[in-house]
Amino acid sequence: MRSVGHFIGGKEVNGTSGRTADVFEPMTGDVQAKVALASKAEVRAAVENALLAQPEWANTNPQRRARVMMKFLELVQRDYDKLAELLAREHGKTIPDAKGDIQRGLEVVEFACGIPHLMKGEYTEGAGPGIDIYSLRQPLGVVAGITPFNFPAMIPMWKFAPAIACGNAFILKPSERDPGVPMRLAELMMEAGLPPGILNVVNGDKEAVDAILDDPDIKAVGFVGSTPIAQYIYERAAQSGKRCQCFGGAKNHAIVMPDADMDQTVDALIGAGYGSAGERCMAVSVAVPVGKTTADRLMEKLIPRVESLKIGTSIDPAADYGPLVTREAVDRVKNYIDVGIKEGATLAVDGRGFKMQGYEKGFYLGGSLFDNVTKNMRIYKEEIFGPVLSVVRAHDYNEALALPSEHDYGNGVAIFTRDGDAARDFAARVNVGMVGINVPIPVPIAYYTFGGWKKSGFGDLNQHGPDSIRFYTKTKTVTSRWPSGVKEGAEFSIPTMK
Repeated sequence: MRSVGHFIGGKEVNGTSGRTADVFEPMTGDVQAKVALASKAEVRAAVENALLAQPEWANTNPQRRARVMMKFLELVQRDYDKLAELLAREHGKTIPDAKGDIQRGLEVVEFACGIPHLMKGEYTEGAGPGIDIYSLRQPLGVVAGITPFNFPAMIPMWKFAPAIACGNAFILKPSERDPGVPMRLAELMMEAGLPPGILNVVNGDKEAVDAILDDPDIKAVGFVGSTPIAQYIYERAAQSGKRCQCFGGAKNHAIVMPDADMDQTVDALIGAGYGSAGERCMAVSVAVPVGKTTADRLMEKLIPRVESLKIGTSIDPAADYGPLVTREAVDRVKNYIDVGIKEGATLAVDGRGFKMQGYEKGFYLGGSLFDNVTKNMRIYKEEIFGPVLSVVRAHDYNEALALPSEHDYGNGVAIFTRDGDAARDFAARVNVGMVGINVPIPVPIAYYTFGGWKKSGFGDLNQHGPDSIRFYTKTKTVTSRWPSGVKEGAEFSIPTMK
């Protein structure tokens, strides 16, 4: 059986804690690997390696740091198919979806290749008599990222690419459920010319997370996962004096206006609601048709589409989506469906009975669809994180606008309409961090920032784009005056630029 250790000091090392976790193959339900779970001492070893390597890397000029990123892009493209299959077999998502996972990560690496420009400061000549002022962006030192199971390629690259390009060393703690791709990405970074110790990977559970949060030499932490853990990490990191950006759960709404192109809308809801078995923080999990006629038309088209979803293995090219990540994930989603029925929602399509012939031990679940969901129900309030779409009927536009605006989560939202005025008003007024107009999954491209509001995000700065450079650097401002411009005599009043 395959064993997965840690990546410290430029090479894979065996775990020494004596603790391991099973890595499943979701499509079969079999254990395919054992992953080591790091102790506090192993996390510290990674930090010490990073501390030794970081000063020289920070002094490497940004063009050369960018060249490492460019080479890494080339190597990932070379190994694209192998990485996608490894990702699919550990996570459960289909091969095309796995390739999308990798590609969205690479787009942030491409952005980080612009680091010679992105790290430029500002300069003002003659800000005062003989005085010039300029600013510098400098790396923080050693930083860390704690990333989730559902995007084992994309989110690690979102974290480590800008951080390393800025001159930091990085400690990555990926999900222990699918550690293979993060480990392979670290190997490819070494092959691209990254010095040993600049990217370290420690696999583990809460013990490793707490060691990262408490380590005094780690200056910043980024996290993506569930809201309770995001809040825990944010608070504990802040208590340790670290910068922290934490992104949590979501309940993404899709508002369907009466004038929407219904076929386009249904296509969008099916892909965004059920793709990757709903295990996406940007999945659409709530559809809000405006008016009874719109709702009835929507349900008429949605039901047969959900019933005809093709669930297959991760390597089936014809599958719409594959298995969930673990048996526990399947059981959790089934429990939410039970709760929805008890709360009085109408289960229009029930996916609980789905069995994959020949793969009965795999972690499969059919698509489910609820109608007549109300905002006081748990299935509306809480993140299900599975192939379940809830339809909440709104009487009018203002009621539809209020639903995502008043929800605890504020990650993403979409509106489907042909009316430009309605779309513009919605985008301006909705209390959500990312908005799509006839776009169901409004994940911004790499040179904009990604981040939700309310309980979907903790911290002042978002992921990737300009915010990532701000997060992983500190600004130093220099006020300069040379002796020829200095007047004799002491000045006792506060300096001004008169």
